[in-house]
Amino acid sequence: MSRKMKHKVITDLKIERIATEGKCLGYHEGKVVFVSQVAPGDVVDVRITKGKSSFMEGEVVKFHAYSEDRIEPFCAHFGTCGGCKWQHITYELQQQYKRQQVVDQFERIAKIPIPEVAPLLASANTQYYRNKLDFTFSNSRWLTREEINSDQEFERNALGFHIPKMFDKIIDIEHCYLQGGISNAVRNGFRAFARANGITFYAIRNQVGVLRNLIIRTTSTGQTMVIVQFGENDPESISKVMTYLKATFPEITSLLYVINTKGNETFHDLDLVTFAGLPYIEEQMEGLRFRIGPKSFYQTNSEQAYELYKVVRDQAQLKGNEVVYDLYTGTGTIANFVAKQAKQVIGVEYVEAAIEDAKLNSQLNGIDNTLFYAGDMKDILNDEFMANHPKPDLIITDPPRAGMDEKVIQMLLRIAAPVIVYVSCNPATQARDLALLGERYQVELVQPVDMFPQTYHVENVVRLTLKP
Repeated sequence: MSRKMKHKVITDLKIERIATEGKCLGYHEGKVVFVSQVAPGDVVDVRITKGKSSFMEGEVVKFHAYSEDRIEPFCAHFGTCGGCKWQHITYELQQQYKRQQVVDQFERIAKIPIPEVAPLLASANTQYYRNKLDFTFSNSRWLTREEINSDQEFERNALGFHIPKMFDKIIDIEHCYLQGGISNAVRNGFRAFARANGITFYAIRNQVGVLRNLIIRTTSTGQTMVIVQFGENDPESISKVMTYLKATFPEITSLLYVINTKGNETFHDLDLVTFAGLPYIEEQMEGLRFRIGPKSFYQTNSEQAYELYKVVRDQAQLKGNEVVYDLYTGTGTIANFVAKQAKQVIGVEYVEAAIEDAKLNSQLNGIDNTLFYAGDMKDILNDEFMANHPKPDLIITDPPRAGMDEKVIQMLLRIAAPVIVYVSCNPATQARDLALLGERYQVELVQPVDMFPQTYHVENVVRLTLKP
């Protein structure tokens, strides 16, 4: 894009509707203009930051009129943090747009007959609904324009979230409305303690510093796991930090740490140390216990996960004598949730540690009709696998955001299970996969579910049956 275009300002742009990834759009001289942090009905001046032949992107420099649907964001970090992009519109409107997102993706990509999309299953809680948050330590706190232009010296050590599109800048979070319990107290207390004791915060560009990452996990049963990631093996600082957390926050039931000197923050290949309490926490659902270790995956909205799994079970319509395949089973939460209504459930998942958790969760709950296998889905689900296992009456599939590999879809078409229940966190890739499955399947039910209020993300559950 030319320098002239990049600095161009479009005046009096009417924002027409919400588009993808939480942005909104308007039209200027035949081109679509994408804008963030606006609402349909706003009239704004926009400075162009990116331009292509068919569209432009820009940022607001002035508001001329405000949408009737706009509300005041409740978080002081809104607009900078980037975590809750829809705080400025009502939750009722968020529900409408999330449902419409599913409709639009299916019409544009799937291009197969679908029944009417059900109203979004809303979340009872629109704040403090997450059970897991990751915070990053940094010696390079993001500064506001006012701070940069002043002559003052500011504290640069921060503990919070990455600024969008700035991997080395962290916004110092004072209060986060995503996670309740002791989360805010732990983060703020930890940061103050580290500053007071001169413990170094991580420098991501140089990859040095003692304090690197903080993970807080909670459960509906009142348990809390805290994981501290250290960027250097400094026994004195590690002991000081962990002793502080144990003494100050007795509510922590699982206190762990890991030393990570790698170039990234992933620690699934590293050993964790349990400093205090148990090496896991437990969630409950309809009397079932699910053990969650530091490397375990669990849906990050516990209460809404229960509603999601009930939708899956309702669409499955199990009678008790069915063989069920649960693809991308993760830690086997859905598999164990429906096991009592099935003859047998066979789960497949890429991550071996997750499969070990799935087996453990079956054992904890006295479930003996589940089998779990670890490996790449497209390699495991093959003719040999089918020859050694009974044909499924129902397939539940819950793939990652990228959707299913085409090889997996072709195998599903060959297996031809009478019913498929497809759970997706990305309606676009789900629609793409449904277009391929449409060769043999028809869509019976479509139920969007809101797992992440204040964001544009939407979960969607579809029931497919073989065509007559």
